[in-house]
Amino acid sequence: MLARPDDDVTTTALQRLVIGVVLLVLAIGLGIQVTLEADIDIDDWWNSFVDVFSPLQPGAFVMNFLGGGWFATFVVPLGAAAILLALRRPWGALFALCASAGSALAVQLLKAAFGRARPEDMIVISDHGSYPSGHTANAATIAVIAVVIVPRVWVAVVGAAWVFAMAFSRTQVHAHWFSDTVGGTLAGLGAALVVAALFTAVLERERERLDR
Repeated sequence: MLARPDDDVTTTALQRLVIGVVLLVLAIGLGIQVTLEADIDIDDWWNSFVDVFSPLQPGAFVMNFLGGGWFATFVVPLGAAAILLALRRPWGALFALCASAGSALAVQLLKAAFGRARPEDMIVISDHGSYPSGHTANAATIAVIAVVIVPRVWVAVVGAAWVFAMAFSRTQVHAHWFSDTVGGTLAGLGAALVVAALFTAVLERERERLDR
């Protein structure tokens, strides 16, 4: 018997929910580990080694602006929502806003819970709480939003490249430890996927309406 469309949508929603929750649990678990273990070898090694790529530092300053502060908090999600509204995707616009808000909330809760100190050689201004990286979480959330709205392989590849570039840039300016960026990726992906699970059915109906 062939699966009905409704069954496929339910399956997709459940998959997103389960994967999202697992990723959030992993982010919490990694946060506990970095809190209990004062010195993590890969963090110390990478924080020193990343200076080899110092010629790329100007790009890291650009990423610092694009991935945080008022630009990432307001301009990016509102801009994405405006574009989706213009494309007659109101549910997509609401999803983008909710995913961004959910990711930001998850990051702030984790920062408050773990209160990890940032590297002492940080060369940009950032708020308190090194774990997880909010910039990287935001990049991961954007990637999930893009793939959910436009489920294409090339979109996933570009999204992954964006997350990698953002994670690298955060260590390049010594704003985060390597493990912070891993935690940020987990938190951003996880939070966005949980929200995506809640929107799966309405997003699919919206896509079908536009395809007619």
